[in-house]
Amino acid sequence: MDFLPFTRPTLDEATIADVAAVLRSGWITSGPKVQAFEAQLSEMMAGRPVRALNSGTGALEIALRLIDIQPGDEVITTPLSWVATANVIVLAGARPVFVDIDPVTRNIDLNLIEAAITPRTRAIIPVDLAGLPVDRDRLYAIANAHQLRVIEDAAQSFGASWQGKPIGSFGDLVAFSFHANKNLTTGEGGCIVLPDASQIALCDKLRLQGVVRHPDGGMEVDVAGGKYNLTDIAAAIGLGQLRHIEEFTLHRRALAWHYFDFFNTELGCELPPENFDDSNWHMFQIVLPLDKMTISRGEFIARMKALGIGVGVHYPPIHLFALYRGLGFTDGQFPHAERVGAGIVSLPLFPGMDEDDVERVCAAVSEVMRGALA
Repeated sequence: MDFLPFTRPTLDEATIADVAAVLRSGWITSGPKVQAFEAQLSEMMAGRPVRALNSGTGALEIALRLIDIQPGDEVITTPLSWVATANVIVLAGARPVFVDIDPVTRNIDLNLIEAAITPRTRAIIPVDLAGLPVDRDRLYAIANAHQLRVIEDAAQSFGASWQGKPIGSFGDLVAFSFHANKNLTTGEGGCIVLPDASQIALCDKLRLQGVVRHPDGGMEVDVAGGKYNLTDIAAAIGLGQLRHIEEFTLHRRALAWHYFDFFNTELGCELPPENFDDSNWHMFQIVLPLDKMTISRGEFIARMKALGIGVGVHYPPIHLFALYRGLGFTDGQFPHAERVGAGIVSLPLFPGMDEDDVERVCAAVSEVMRGALA
């Protein structure tokens, strides 16, 4: 039986042909495809300005520049995310202030945010783990009450919604990722959604070395920008993905339903929240009952691989990496994130799967766990 990875991008022949056409055109960097991609993204985001970028990390970096985060500032975020969420804060010279997660949603615990706010707090970066949106109503109520900016790390939640509104179509700054494992991919890439048109000019300068071009061929640079632009090759992939994004999301939801129907709940694993109104089901993650198991998570992953099933880990707690220990973070500070981070695994979930694949994964988990429970 073929190996089933935890994720695989779905690219149709029309998209592959579009990429080939871009390559043959001779215009392969940022150009008309990027403009078309941005226009379609903006339409999905209720007409808000969108700028395509070379990564979701770049979107976060630009967002921090747009709100003028300075050394000594503090930015509140979650310890359970891809490390880029915190790295961008450190690179800006600011200090990440971690707040523990809600053990049910696995997102930042909004009940704990206000206690973490100090006079140096400038912003909040929430993360929609596995595509499950943070409660936007409560989030923005807290931010507005304390005059804080919000940078939504929506890297995993493209296609998700809150109260019927697509993530990115409202709120403050929103960063999406289009990495190869995301619900919509451009290979590598991302975008930033701006709250209004007032920061388009600065965003454009930050995206490409601070350059402003003049009609006579001259240029000016008055801000140190970076190199964040997306290529037309990547944008062609993104345009092809947009043709199927609704179909992809619906299929992911159907696969998630099937997981809930077939997963053996007597194994003691913690399943994700059954949220089918808002989540885009970027990942289907379970938390292993390590305290009841005779094997480690690593051995669980190895045994699943031996059965032909790929399993991912998303994510180890950020504050326990050496870089963050060096900033003073220690074991025990965020117990929910540490427990979930130690036992969490991502099971296969992508549009190319069918219900038989889900049942195969569930059977493999049962087989491994039956031999692993004390």
